[in-house]
Amino acid sequence: MNLNMKKIRTRFAPSPTGFIHIGNLRSALYAYLIAKSQGGDFILRIEDTDQMRLVPNAEKIIYDVLKLANLRYDEGPDKPGEYGPYVQSQRKEIYHDKAFELIRNGGAYFCFCQKSDIAESKDKLHRGYDRKCRNLDENQVKKNLESGMKFVIRQKMPLEGKTSFTDTVFEQITIDNSELEDGILLKSDGMPTYNFANVIDDHMMHITHVVRGCEYLTSTPKYNLLYKAFGWEIPEYVHLPLIMGKNSDGSVTKLSKRAGSVGFEELIQDGFLPEVIVNYIAFLGWCPKTNREIFTLSELTKEFSTQRIRKSPAIFDYLKLAWLNNEYIKNKTPKEFAEIIKVYLKNNLFDAVKIAKILQSRVSKLSEIPELIDFIYEIPKFSKELFINKKSKTNFENALVILENALESLKEIQSWTNDKIYNTILQVAEKLNLKNSAIMWCIRISVSGKTVTPGGASEILDILGKIESINRIENALNMLKGIKG
Repeated sequence: MNLNMKKIRTRFAPSPTGFIHIGNLRSALYAYLIAKSQGGDFILRIEDTDQMRLVPNAEKIIYDVLKLANLRYDEGPDKPGEYGPYVQSQRKEIYHDKAFELIRNGGAYFCFCQKSDIAESKDKLHRGYDRKCRNLDENQVKKNLESGMKFVIRQKMPLEGKTSFTDTVFEQITIDNSELEDGILLKSDGMPTYNFANVIDDHMMHITHVVRGCEYLTSTPKYNLLYKAFGWEIPEYVHLPLIMGKNSDGSVTKLSKRAGSVGFEELIQDGFLPEVIVNYIAFLGWCPKTNREIFTLSELTKEFSTQRIRKSPAIFDYLKLAWLNNEYIKNKTPKEFAEIIKVYLKNNLFDAVKIAKILQSRVSKLSEIPELIDFIYEIPKFSKELFINKKSKTNFENALVILENALESLKEIQSWTNDKIYNTILQVAEKLNLKNSAIMWCIRISVSGKTVTPGGASEILDILGKIESINRIENALNMLKGIKG
């Protein structure tokens, strides 16, 4: 990195108002990648100026999500640096002082209008506040302040001309100043609005790159006019494309809960691995130089470039996410995957690594696991009709013979392993002159009560152990004989 270049500093500035939407997480991820790919700093700032919308425990959710996503910040509320505090409600005096400085500079003014007055006097030209207090003389302002009238501080927008800026992704953006409302900077309770606080904080925290969704494109001229009013350097903007949702019918609409989970923690609860979600979200608007799709966070950091962020909307496809999740699962060692799925295993009666092996190639989401392995803990009640399989050519009569012979041979096994069990089953098939699949089918039905299971007959028997396996086959034999087991 050129030593004369300014150090890159980006930030993630969520509001503690609920869960972390995947769009918010993408902004955090891209901000992290921009900073770390260039040896910079990634900052966490909590934007809690909208006190009415705060949700209990939401701030903890922010910390938990960043930890799970492995997005480690260099400065933040719990990791103070020289530019703190990093919670906006703790910076109230700073905003107050800057708002009054802006008034002195001619970039803002006191507004004493009440909400009811504003509602009755909407200016159609400006589609908002009619600027009634914009040109109050100093004496009137002084009189109002001395009488204790409530006020807000509004930004004084230019009435003519245009404001332009260059975005890294969307390039040149121009807005007519006539479309810009004299928005509130400081509310009557002394708290700043988002539009004001984020500019003050970004400047004072030396943020070089502002990363956010493209919905803020048309608001950015307001921020730039604030920078100019203070005489500050404007940061580089990186506005990200929309994220659309792909519905089950293939249609594409605005991402919402109708299509599936839209929050990071929801996706984890739905059975997706945190590193998979991060990998997938990286591709929602960005692509690498190659067709490669699987990246660790450190690999993304080396590969990432803002030049490869696209303008066009990104499509969040749950099927693609599930495919990627399965790829990650398959690439784990059985021991690693066993550690991940231990929360789904009811007890330690059965070997977790063996269970992991039969699941790895068959699981797209961890949430599928309980239903897949429920028979291991308790075999469901099932009908003897399941023993009939046209493809394997099994019926009540030969199923009875198969299980009697299989039971006899399985009881002889001294070393209960998958290989020993499998070879024994093949020997039974040869002895009875039947297809291997016929023997496997009858045994699998006997020990699982299901026609579809993760793992074949020998693998299931290996997991259950000799005593439990023999017991279940004997019960199935009794069913076929018409004797209550």
